[in-house]
Amino acid sequence: MEPGPPLGRWGHRVYEGLGHLGGLILALMTAAVFGAVVLRWVGRAVDGIDEVPRYLFVWLVMIGGAAAMYRGQHTTLEYFRDRLSPRGRALAGVVTHGAGIILFLSFIQTSLVLVPNAQLQTSAGLGLPLGYVYAAMPVGAVLILVPMAWRLVGALRDLWQRPS
Repeated sequence: MEPGPPLGRWGHRVYEGLGHLGGLILALMTAAVFGAVVLRWVGRAVDGIDEVPRYLFVWLVMIGGAAAMYRGQHTTLEYFRDRLSPRGRALAGVVTHGAGIILFLSFIQTSLVLVPNAQLQTSAGLGLPLGYVYAAMPVGAVLILVPMAWRLVGALRDLWQRPS
């Protein structure tokens, strides 16, 4: 049994909006790749257009990961999970979500050094400070941590639930 949605109705709107934002980013990436191919075909290559999908992909992964975590759509090995008892499933949820929280907290900690240093560098074609690209890691990690912690709480409740 999972607790109510994280951050209530406001949080639901935010995470559903992240799914739509991920779709917009994917459309922008597609347009940039298509535009680069057409421009090369007509002999008018533009510097830096190849960097756009590469840098947007990092944001797509982190924002899409947060939306998928909120919806519970991340890949699970259901075959093995379904063979466990309800208490075993809860324990597996505690272990996996706990390990995930540690991983994403380490992403945030590492980003405290990487993002400011990357801000001092610029991309070759666009001249974009790379800190904007690296910022996807801490932003995405925070967005993933909220529903992950929410699912951890639900797994802990299931684990310590008294038999009726």
